[in-house]
Amino acid sequence: MDAKELIWTKRVLFLALFLIAVSGLMLHYRIHNFINHDPAHPGFSPTYFLANLFPFIDVVLVTILFASKKTSVYGYVLNGMIVIYGTVFMAHFSIAELTAKSAPIQDWLIKSTIPDIGIAWGDFFVGKALYDLNMKT
Repeated sequence: MDAKELIWTKRVLFLALFLIAVSGLMLHYRIHNFINHDPAHPGFSPTYFLANLFPFIDVVLVTILFASKKTSVYGYVLNGMIVIYGTVFMAHFSIAELTAKSAPIQDWLIKSTIPDIGIAWGDFFVGKALYDLNMKT
């Protein structure tokens, strides 16, 4: 791979990392809107705000850290920590929610957070590929 192809690949991976993170934040905000517009329970939800904190850190801080070769190792580590925490929290949420409802087995695959966990791990592997390219150049 020549230098131009390498630079292009790094830019594409960087853009993919950013777009996955932004999409995850938007999805999280849609599901866990921390500004409650329900007239019965108006106001701010600190629990939902914290649920949006990790995706926000992913969008802002991880993206900034991956922008430089010198700090990409920190972006890689932080990205991995966010994915691991997110996996544990989302899996716990699904298990608690679906167990309480005695959901059928197909709901465990379709209505759980397994697809969301897959997206998070996709974000991690894009970050890994970007980190590997940064270390090679």
